Amino acid sequence: MAKKRSFISFDYDNDSDLKELLVGQARNSDSPFSITDMSIKHKIEKDWKDNARKRIKGCDVVIVICGTKTHLATGVSTEIKIAQEEGIPYFLLCGRKDKKCTKPKEVKKDDKMYRWTWNNLKLLIGGSR
Repeated sequence: MAKKRSFISFDYDNDSDLKELLVGQARNSDSPFSITDMSIKHKIEKDWKDNARKRIKGCDVVIVICGTKTHLATGVSTEIKIAQEEGIPYFLLCGRKDKKCTKPKEVKKDDKMYRWTWNNLKLLIGGSR
């Protein structure tokens, strides 16, 4: 089975460490997903939304890593809105098990935040939500 191409949405200012952990998990031999690092590293320009849309459309799923300040991360909310508009499935991962993680503002009321375990991650990538 082909690996799912994944876009990672995360709070760049507060949760870059979590993104690196997820990228590391994608390298596992039994990983059901791959990540092409699509983070926009250069200064955010006015056309960053167009760039994000192109990158999200090129993926099978958006993985949203939720940290303690994700509700304040406008970039994450914008990426979720784009995924919703483009019909790209997404799911929310609780990034910090020992702290209260928050959902981005653009999520749907019934979007659940899942515990970040290897088993959960493989199920979520496979569409179990």
